[in-house]
Amino acid sequence: MEYNIRLTSQGLARQEINKSNFCLKVLDIVRSIKKGKTMTYKEVAILAGSPNASRAVGTIMKSNYDKSVPCHRVVRSDGVIGNYNRGGSQAKIKLLIEEGVNVINGRVVI
Repeated sequence: MEYNIRLTSQGLARQEINKSNFCLKVLDIVRSIKKGKTMTYKEVAILAGSPNASRAVGTIMKSNYDKSVPCHRVVRSDGVIGNYNRGGSQAKIKLLIEEGVNVINGRVVI
């Protein structure tokens, strides 16, 4: 079970986070993407067992702030970088280039 701890005026409050099996699979798959590699939202969805859920993968990545989940390594199927919830697309491009990913004009080039 995972908990979100936050400080309130009355002290610590614990909120239980219920994550779906699909969400947990997505997070595990993205954690496994090595530095210098990328996967598409569609590829992650397929590996998570829901091939038509690429938009759901995007939603999960959008709300992810766990640094152990390298969501910057997930890109669109057309190679376009997409957005990044920790600084926008330019921050995502910078991280990918630092990791050795070939990015030209906002697209991952294989």
